[in-house]
Amino acid sequence: MWSRKSAVIGLLGCVCFYTTFVSSAGASSRESLLGSSRVVFQTNFGDIEFGFFPGVAPKTVDHIFKLVRLGCYNTNHFFRVDKGFVAQVADVVGGRSAAMNERQREEAEKTVVGEFSDVKHVRGILSMGRYEDTNSASSSFSILLGDAPHLDGQYAIFGKVTKGDETLRKLEEVPTRREGIFVMPNERITILSSYYYDTEMENCEHERSILKRRLTASAVEIERQRMKCFP
Repeated sequence: MWSRKSAVIGLLGCVCFYTTFVSSAGASSRESLLGSSRVVFQTNFGDIEFGFFPGVAPKTVDHIFKLVRLGCYNTNHFFRVDKGFVAQVADVVGGRSAAMNERQREEAEKTVVGEFSDVKHVRGILSMGRYEDTNSASSSFSILLGDAPHLDGQYAIFGKVTKGDETLRKLEEVPTRREGIFVMPNERITILSSYYYDTEMENCEHERSILKRRLTASAVEIERQRMKCFP
């Protein structure tokens, strides 16, 4: 006959196994939602790569990917970094340091309907920002820095981070200040440039490496000109 102590240990073992199983199953499920497109934000703290969930939020994915392709997130920034909660990208209309052209502004001022789902808000998830109106999401979005079940079903999830968790951890160490409900970094966390690729296409690591260097150099030059002409 088992002792009470053995039974408790056995129960704890089952609980740990179940928790691990559920966590692994959840991660696997999120991986299966990913499309083949990838976007990379090159920040002054390192790169962040993410993919989309086109089957979960197709209109949101289409809108954000179009903004990326137009270069709308270049020179934008993370205006909010709340450790263990979210790192939030600013709305591109007011967050960029470089001026927008007409085509960029036209797309950036569009809003998308709230595509709410049963996907959970856990670390690495991308979730749209919005106002009280559920259909007011535009270009601002958050990268989850921890689990936030209270956001589930309230904000549109459209993708997840695929590489760059070390960069997210660097962002979490940036000194911050509180302004109202927001925890904001004391220094600007800039998206210097961005690029995208498709994982199902031929591997082009060398070409991507060259492109990354050129984009970084271009972003630095844009910022230099901005500081010179618009101090």
